[in-house]
Amino acid sequence: MTTEQILTYMARLPEGAPVSAKSLLHLGSRAAIDQALSRLTERGQLIRVGRGVYMRPVASRFGTRAPSVEQAVEALATQKGEIIVSSGAAAANALGLTTQVPVRSVYLTSGRSRKMHLGKQVVELRHAPRWQLALANRPAGEAVRALAWLGPEKAEAALATLRRKMPPGVFGELVAVAPQLPTWLAQSVGKVAYG
Repeated sequence: MTTEQILTYMARLPEGAPVSAKSLLHLGSRAAIDQALSRLTERGQLIRVGRGVYMRPVASRFGTRAPSVEQAVEALATQKGEIIVSSGAAAANALGLTTQVPVRSVYLTSGRSRKMHLGKQVVELRHAPRWQLALANRPAGEAVRALAWLGPEKAEAALATLRRKMPPGVFGELVAVAPQLPTWLAQSVGKVAYG
């Protein structure tokens, strides 16, 4: 009975929405919910993406698959109330500061470090300091993470490139957030902005 109730409840949620065992306690006891979630996972009707977090597989004409990484990460951030953003390596690649393409899916989070499994794909969530999560999903925030990943030796050259490429307002946001950054990065931002 509980398995059908869980499937009915999840069918009403948007595609890729995560569900935790705690959010289903209105359907039965914790033991019954855990057992039902386990059964649904074994049958392939749910995907266990992390400790206590489940998602419904996405149905397509080619069968079922795990939700996209971006969908899962966004949904997890909303559910847990965390900031989750792409890693510095992915940000540097997206901004054209490196041609290296990250092989693994790594995201930075305000929550604890952990791994999330989406089918065969493993997504690593790494706890990051607050300054790396500044301006979360904004282009200037992406620049902060890219610069952190590049490090002190390459930051000034990368900042000069970013200043040429970014709209003035976006670069202005980066300059405005400089006081929150580590000294080495704040100095580089100041040199490029005012030097």
